[in-house]
Amino acid sequence: MDKSITQATQNDKQISKSIKRFFTRFHISSALKAANAYKRKGTPVTEIFQYMFLLIFSNRSMYMSLLTGKNTPDFAKDTVYRFMKMVQINWMRFTTILASRIINNAILPLDSEDRANVLIIDDSMFERNRSKKVELLAKVYDHAKHKYRFGFRMLTLGWSDGSTFLPVNSILLSTENKKNRINEAAEIDKRTVGYRRRKLSMEKGTHAMLALLEAAKKAAIPAKYVLFDSWFSSPSTFHAVKRMDLDVIGMVKKSPKMFFRYDGEDMSLISIYNKNKKRRGKSKYLLSVMVDVVKDGDIIPAKVVYVRNRNKRKEYLCLISTDVNLDENEIIRIYGKRWDIEVFFKVCKSYLNLSRECNSLSYDAMTAHTAVVFTRYMMLSLESRESNDNRSLGELFLYFSDEMSDITWIQAFQMLLQMFRTMLSDNTELSDEKIDELANVFMDALPALLKTKLQAA
Repeated sequence: MDKSITQATQNDKQISKSIKRFFTRFHISSALKAANAYKRKGTPVTEIFQYMFLLIFSNRSMYMSLLTGKNTPDFAKDTVYRFMKMVQINWMRFTTILASRIINNAILPLDSEDRANVLIIDDSMFERNRSKKVELLAKVYDHAKHKYRFGFRMLTLGWSDGSTFLPVNSILLSTENKKNRINEAAEIDKRTVGYRRRKLSMEKGTHAMLALLEAAKKAAIPAKYVLFDSWFSSPSTFHAVKRMDLDVIGMVKKSPKMFFRYDGEDMSLISIYNKNKKRRGKSKYLLSVMVDVVKDGDIIPAKVVYVRNRNKRKEYLCLISTDVNLDENEIIRIYGKRWDIEVFFKVCKSYLNLSRECNSLSYDAMTAHTAVVFTRYMMLSLESRESNDNRSLGELFLYFSDEMSDITWIQAFQMLLQMFRTMLSDNTELSDEKIDELANVFMDALPALLKTKLQAA
C-alpha cells in the first residue's frame, strides 16, 4: 500500500466541469503558492490539494480508495500525509485569499452598492473523541449537548451579503487552561507558521477573533459590520473592532457585572431596562436607548435595542450596535444574517465530513483538512448563487457526488471501448477506417442517455 500508484488516468479527466472551472477561475494554484505551499520535488501541491478536495465526492475515504483501486492518484498516500503536515503552509492566508477573490470577482458585481455586507464570528465543536494522543487535544464544553467532550473549538470568521455565505478563515482553539489540555504542542521551529498557529490556538477566543479579523482586513474583504453572539461581546471587544474601522452588531449578555454609561451613570442592561418605559403593541422591539461603551477612558457611543425573546415571550434579548445611525429595525434585520454561519456549520458536519475525514494526530493536518472543507463549501455556495439554484447546499453536494460517480463509470466504459478497438486492430486485418466504422455503429446502438454522456465526455 506504501508503493506509488501507477494508474495512468490523469486528475484532469476525473474532475467534473464545474469543479475544474472553479479551480481555474479562482487560481487555486496561485492561492496555494501565496500561502507558502509549493513543490520542492515530485508531485505539484495543486494536484495533491485537488485530490483531497475531490475525496468527499467519491463517497470513499482515502484508505478505501487505495484499497479498492478506484479514483487512485499518481502518488502514494504518504505524499498526502506529508503535504497535510507541512508546518510552513499558512492555511489561514489561503482560505482568506480565496474568499476575497470569490467575493470581489464573482459576488460583489451582482450586489447593489447599498447592501450591508457583514463579517460573522462564531465557534463550533470540532470533535476528536476517538484518540487521546491528538496534538493540543483539549477538554471542551459543548454548549449544544451540555457536556464536556474531547476536541477543539473551531473559531470561524465568515462573510455574508445576506444571500451568500462564505467561510473566510478559522483557527482550531485548544484551551488557555493547561489543566484542560490533554496534550501539548509538538516541538517545532519558532520561526514557522505552524508555531504561530499553535500559539494562537492557546489564546483566548476573543484574542484569536481579532487575529482572524486582521487577516480578513489585509485581504481587502469588504464588510461594514461584524456580527457575533453574547459570548464575544464585551466593552474591550467593541473597542478593538472599532479600531479596525468596523462596526459591531452583537448580542449582549444581561449580566449585572457588565456596565454601560447611561445618563452619566454606569449601569447594567437590566437596570437600564427597568428604568425605562417599554413600547406597547406588536413592535419588533421593546426599548431602544443610547449608551456609551467605556474602556480605559475611551468612549464609543452605541445603541442598545431590547427585543422580545421568541422562545420565551416574557423575556427579552439585548442587541447592541456601534453604528448609532442605524434604525432599530435595521439592526434587528442585519443581526439576522448571523444565522448563515449556523447553516454553514451544519452543512460542513452533515455533508462535508468536517472532523470525521481527518484521523491524523497532527495539528497541522487537522488545520489543512479544515481548509479543504472550507474550499468545498465555497464552491457549493458560489454554484448555488450563480445558477440561482433553489436546491439546498446538501442537495448540491449530492449532485456533485453523482456527477463524479458518472465520470468514473464513463471512464471505465471508455477504457473497455479502447481495449476492444486495440484487440480488433491486433487480431484482425481490419483497417483503421473499418474499426472506426464498427465503433460508430456500436455507439449508435447505445441508449440515448448513455450515448449523450459518452459524447460529452
